[in-house]
Amino acid sequence: MKLKTVTLLNFRLWLTRGLAVSAFAAASLAPPAYAGGSTYTNATEQLNNFVAQVQTAKGRFVQRQIKTDPKKMKDLPDQGTWPQEESGKASGFFLFERPGKFIWTYEEPSRQVLQSDGEYFYIYDKELKQVIKRKLDRMLGVSPAAILFGSNDLNQNFRLRDIGKQAGLDWLELKPKAADTQFQRVIIGFRGGNLEAMKLFDLFGNVTLLVFTDMKKNPTVPPDRFKFTVPKGVDVIQG
Repeated sequence: MKLKTVTLLNFRLWLTRGLAVSAFAAASLAPPAYAGGSTYTNATEQLNNFVAQVQTAKGRFVQRQIKTDPKKMKDLPDQGTWPQEESGKASGFFLFERPGKFIWTYEEPSRQVLQSDGEYFYIYDKELKQVIKRKLDRMLGVSPAAILFGSNDLNQNFRLRDIGKQAGLDWLELKPKAADTQFQRVIIGFRGGNLEAMKLFDLFGNVTLLVFTDMKKNPTVPPDRFKFTVPKGVDVIQG
């Protein structure tokens, strides 16, 4: 199966049932200051601050698919110690506005667009000349995508646990409270209040790692920016 197909199907599955979305290198961004000049103490505090303060964001990403042994990785912290093999790489750019609006564009290895206007979710494959459209509904709230695109009620849907520092990042783990999701857990890394890493573990031994650069917090976004226009000559399939 081509990388573009694997990437597309995985992202669609995670978004509609229990999904995902990257590692950031945003060292050039100044971390937001707390009142009174206090500093961040752990990754959970940084995540809560990110969700509360960042309404819109844009930047670039690199996404890697990693195949692992689910039996060996089940009870391990995310220290990269289990057997793994990279099975694909993609890159592109993103823009989001809470809650539920986003544009996630793959440029390499081929052009694909995943987009939501807050009501409908669209997957556009340029090569296939096809758009899949489906209702976004409430599934965003119990998916890893909610961390970036959703509201600020993460504690309602996830169990949060700090897991320490590695490679200069403060890490935390989020596990879904719902039993019927398609993923096992999400690992997130922060540095000085800036989100720099996300690793998403599904139930079949696959890990998705996304890498972001040039991340800008709270840019001004035009009201109609997330409206999806179907290109001419493209078939629309109701998902």
